[in-house]
Amino acid sequence: MASWFAHIVLILGIGFVIGPFVYMILTSITTDNFSLPSPQKLLNSEKTLVNYVEAWNKNNFSSYFVNSLFVSSATMILSLSLACTTAYAFARFPFPGKEFLFKLFLFSMFVPAILNIIPQFTIIKSLGLVDTYSGLILVYISTGVVGSTFFLRGFFERIPTELEESIVIDGGNRWTIFRAIYIPLSLPAIGTLGIFAFSGTWDEFILALTLIKTEAQRTLPIALQLFRGQYATYYGLFFAASMMALMPIIAIFVIFQKQFVNPNLSEGSVKG
Repeated sequence: MASWFAHIVLILGIGFVIGPFVYMILTSITTDNFSLPSPQKLLNSEKTLVNYVEAWNKNNFSSYFVNSLFVSSATMILSLSLACTTAYAFARFPFPGKEFLFKLFLFSMFVPAILNIIPQFTIIKSLGLVDTYSGLILVYISTGVVGSTFFLRGFFERIPTELEESIVIDGGNRWTIFRAIYIPLSLPAIGTLGIFAFSGTWDEFILALTLIKTEAQRTLPIALQLFRGQYATYYGLFFAASMMALMPIIAIFVIFQKQFVNPNLSEGSVKG
C-alpha cells in the first residue's frame, strides 16, 4: 500500500513539473494564441513550426542568441579556470592568513546580489568597460567564482596527497600535479559547476540590462522581454522563443550529465 502511495505521489510530482513544459511546447506549435489556449484547443489545433521561424527572425532574436552564447561560454570557461586555480591554492598551499582570507573571500556570498549592482557598475564604469562584453563577463565571473572556489576546495582536499608522490619523484612541479591529478579527478565537480555557470549567465537579465546599452550587443533574456507586448502577448511566439532559449541549457546538461559529482571518485585511487 505504501509503495502504491509513493508511486502516485511521484507521478503527480512529475506531472506537476512536466505539465507546464508540455503546455509550452504545444502552445508554441499552434497559431493565433493571443490568450492562453485551453487544453482542448491545443490538442485539436493544427500543429506548425511557423512560430519558431518567426521568433528566430524577429526582434534580433538570432543575434541576441549568438551574443548570449558567447558571453555564457566565455564566462563558464574563465570562471571555472579561475575557480580551479584559486581552490587549489587554498587547498594545498600553506600561507599566512589563509583561513582568514578564505572566510573573508566567502563573506561576499552572503551579500544579496541586488546590493552589488551599483558598486559593480561604478567599478566597471571607472574601468571604461560599460557597454562591453568584457565588463559584463568580468562581473559575471566575480559573482560566480566564490561559490565555485568554495565547492572545489572541499573537493580538492579530499584527494589523497599520496597520489602526488609519483609525479614529485619524476621531477614534476605543482603545476604538473594540478594538471595530472587534480583536474582529471575533479571533472565531476567541474562539470557540475560548468552547468551552473553557463545556465546562471544565460538566464541573467538585470546586469545585462544595466551594463549593455548598445542594442546590437544585448543578450537573450532582453530579447525575450521584447516578445511581451504592452497590451497583449502573442503566447505562441513568446513560448517558441522561450523554447529555443532553453535549447543550449538542455545541450549543456546532456554534455555534462555524466560529470555530476560522484562522492566516491577518489576511493580506491590509493592502495594500502
